[in-house]
Amino acid sequence: MLLKNAYGGLSPKIWLLALVMLINRAGTMVVAFMTVYTTQKLHFSIENAGFVMMSFGFGAILGSYLGGKLTDVFGYFFVQFGSLFIGGLLFFVVAEIQTFELLCVATFVLSAFGEAYRPANSVSIAHLSTPDTFTRSISLVRLAINLGWAVGPVLGGIFATRDYKYLFWADGVTNILAAIIVLIFLHSKYVKKAKISKAEAKLNRAESPWRDSTFMIFMVFTTIYVMSFSPLFVVLPVYYKEICNMSEFQIGLLMGMNGLLVALVEMLIIYKLEGKYTKLQLITFGCFLLVVNYIIYLNFTAYAWMLIGITFATFSEIFAMPFMNTYSIERAKSHNQGQYSAVYAMSWPVAQIGSSLLGTQVIAGLGYTALLLLLGGLAVVATAGFYALEKR
Repeated sequence: MLLKNAYGGLSPKIWLLALVMLINRAGTMVVAFMTVYTTQKLHFSIENAGFVMMSFGFGAILGSYLGGKLTDVFGYFFVQFGSLFIGGLLFFVVAEIQTFELLCVATFVLSAFGEAYRPANSVSIAHLSTPDTFTRSISLVRLAINLGWAVGPVLGGIFATRDYKYLFWADGVTNILAAIIVLIFLHSKYVKKAKISKAEAKLNRAESPWRDSTFMIFMVFTTIYVMSFSPLFVVLPVYYKEICNMSEFQIGLLMGMNGLLVALVEMLIIYKLEGKYTKLQLITFGCFLLVVNYIIYLNFTAYAWMLIGITFATFSEIFAMPFMNTYSIERAKSHNQGQYSAVYAMSWPVAQIGSSLLGTQVIAGLGYTALLLLLGGLAVVATAGFYALEKR
């Protein structure tokens, strides 16, 4: 009965979006292994590996911004299809690049196309769900993302032991396959937006998310949280290999366990907790669990302890991220959902740039312990910030 209530009442189109995300994220391997690939295969310095990830982040900021704008103008179908299809083709190009400068440019372009999908996807969920099912719809799509994430890094670890190019090929194929499903099944939902009057355009500017002070404070702490969370899967794989002596396969299992746990329990937790606590209370608790993760990471390096730590980080994600997404959409109005979704989506690449730059430079200059202290400190700041925002 609990499972039926948690998953019941969702639109068939939401299940379709979840299928698209499952296929797409099952091929998510390149980002998870990029720092390992650039340092171990291409023999870049850890600093240069950080600059490659920064390029990825800058591209994602541009992609998120343009994706939100284009979604408000053309609709979510056009943006989702274009992002998946062109992004898929670009993975095959990036696989052949081995020089530092060209790889920075290529990852920037690849990320710009790939991240345009995020705001379009958020708006499509809002359009295809009801207010009562919106958070659960987000969680279903996140379930699919995390099921794919549970599979992708594990397969990536296997592929990486043979040839890193397989990672890029898998990402490319799954992106194109997901684009084809969007083209076939979501094309009927595409509605071109009518031209708006000057008065409406002026109102849109006045109601811009950038003028929403509460939302922007929320986004500052969201970005700080993501800066603490994302290095677990972007920067720290090098730590897992060099300090914890993990193989690529073990790294893949560690990251895959995160996706599997989210897929197994997030929908049930969302169903039981939604409405009983405020969104900011749940987000604050999620941030606190990330602090616990870094306390474990600072004191232990054994594989079993890493699994325990990533479990705390996973429940941090479960309590924080779905409600962050819901909070951002609920502050928007029908005509600017894409803009609000874009600002929320931009928190990830902004955080990725900051964490990649700080992370790799701190590793090179001060070592891994200093990095873990920094990331744990950011988690503390995020916890305190959301707590204060909830009390306003």
